[in-house]
Amino acid sequence: MAMRMSTLFVRTLRDDPADAELPGHKLLVRAGYIRRVAPGIYTWLPLGMRVLAKVENIIREEMDAIGAQEVKFPALLPREPYEATNRWTEYGDNLFKLQDRKDNDMLLGPTHEEMFCLAVKDMYSSYKDLPLSLYQIQNKYRDEARPRAGILRGREFIMKDSYSFDIDAAGLQKAYDRHRDAYIKIFNRLGFEYVIVHADSGAMGGSASEEFLAVSPHGEDTFVRDDSGYAANVEAVEVPQAPKQQVTVGDSHIEPTPDTPTIATLVDALNANHPRTDNRAWTAADTLKNVLVMLRQPDGTREPLAIGVPGDRDVDAKRLEAKVSPAEVEPFEEKDFATYPHLVKGYIGPGALGEDKGIRYLLDPSIAEGSAWVTGADQPGHHVIDLVYGRDFTADGTIQAAEIKEGDPSPSGSGTLKLARGIEMGHIFQLGTKYAEALGLKVLDENGKLTTVTMGSYGVGVTRAVGVIAEDNLDDAGLIWPRTVAPADVHIVATGKDDAVYLKAEEIVRELEALQLEVLYDDRPKVSPGVKFKDAELIGVPTIVVVGKGLADGVVEIKDRRSGERREVPVSSVVAEVLGEINAANA
Repeated sequence: MAMRMSTLFVRTLRDDPADAELPGHKLLVRAGYIRRVAPGIYTWLPLGMRVLAKVENIIREEMDAIGAQEVKFPALLPREPYEATNRWTEYGDNLFKLQDRKDNDMLLGPTHEEMFCLAVKDMYSSYKDLPLSLYQIQNKYRDEARPRAGILRGREFIMKDSYSFDIDAAGLQKAYDRHRDAYIKIFNRLGFEYVIVHADSGAMGGSASEEFLAVSPHGEDTFVRDDSGYAANVEAVEVPQAPKQQVTVGDSHIEPTPDTPTIATLVDALNANHPRTDNRAWTAADTLKNVLVMLRQPDGTREPLAIGVPGDRDVDAKRLEAKVSPAEVEPFEEKDFATYPHLVKGYIGPGALGEDKGIRYLLDPSIAEGSAWVTGADQPGHHVIDLVYGRDFTADGTIQAAEIKEGDPSPSGSGTLKLARGIEMGHIFQLGTKYAEALGLKVLDENGKLTTVTMGSYGVGVTRAVGVIAEDNLDDAGLIWPRTVAPADVHIVATGKDDAVYLKAEEIVRELEALQLEVLYDDRPKVSPGVKFKDAELIGVPTIVVVGKGLADGVVEIKDRRSGERREVPVSSVVAEVLGEINAANA
């Protein structure tokens, strides 16, 4: 049954909504696909539901093709399983928690590892039942601190999550490879540019982990790649430990450096008042910057952390968060300085840091043992020069938290790194036994011995996919949907007041429907042609057929929404022309 604009539950807008930030988000609202209810929460309207259903069907087809079986768990869940895996606490403020009328603690599911694990535990007990892969497409809930970008980062969203269950690591690897291949097929069909990158497993745990990132200047994730094919999320980039150096400087010495609380002012003061003995100018890379943060653990306790990085680098917030998860990173505030009065703001050096001083101190691995630095002297207006790591100071360990820069050496050993932005669309993990151990998921192996099941976890952002496709397929006039997910195959636009136009348009609609094509028909009799044309371009169906004044000459117009190409065809052949265009695109 064709969707008719005269009765379709849709309202297009001429102006951008005030709360929308990204181009695709603005157009999804303006074209009547979604409506905002609250920050990070959206209503899906009929046009949006059709796109969403097509994305879901593509995912289902590829998951079914690898033998995964669909299930559906509730979104309202009990506390106990999440407490067993410690995620009731570890999720922190991102978890929506509530109580029922009997004061039982409940939550809205952010993800469902526990539920899948318990279902398999309840039903299977032998290695003969494995391997097994299960998936669901379901609403998830996360209390994002900063929901943004419309459906790209919401508090309620739809995700496909699947899990594999195997008796050993070899089985897990096969399941992981099957899911990886399925994801490649899914994202190829969805119609946007993406890259597969090495990823950090974070709080999920496990060994191998890869992300599928949609390449987009609007992405929140930064990734790197080189010309050899290496690609990684910045959180997963491992900077090698710098080799030990031979000490080539004399004893360290403290020098007055007044009014130099920043790296830039320090470098200027050094070059003006304390020139190097080798006549080279001081640079920011010669300085050691000590960055202080507070880590808030899931149980609410706070502890200080100091990170030492070369002065020409900053601490990358996402890299740091990935390394300290599930703790959250908070600024080191005035109240924290009051707790540690030995810290001199702007002049903090290694001498004031370390677990023996109550502040864990971790260095970037690029800082080599034997290397000399200029850093804070823990005295107002003073820095220490030629402070050697390993001779004059030590640290409590290393941390991969410094920013990665364009042109850095690639960890692959092949050339240098290029930086780009992306939106996380899928993430696959080799979880191993973390959740199975916590929840007691064991089966009898072929020798009759209880063995812990090993798991894989695989997610796709379904609602996010609609947002990504929109961001990647648009122009100044509106959306341009790929055929695979468009809300209709063809948009028929009848213009003018002549009854013959509407009669012929109705006839074309019926013929297209008889061919099992999906039709959006603008049959609104009192709407001007200009408004109809603008709506057609805004909505973004790939093929637009205009039945109007040309009908008197026996022709109608076909427009390709993506290329903008227009052509007139005899009315008698319009259905065949449309069908041929669709078949050619699907070939």
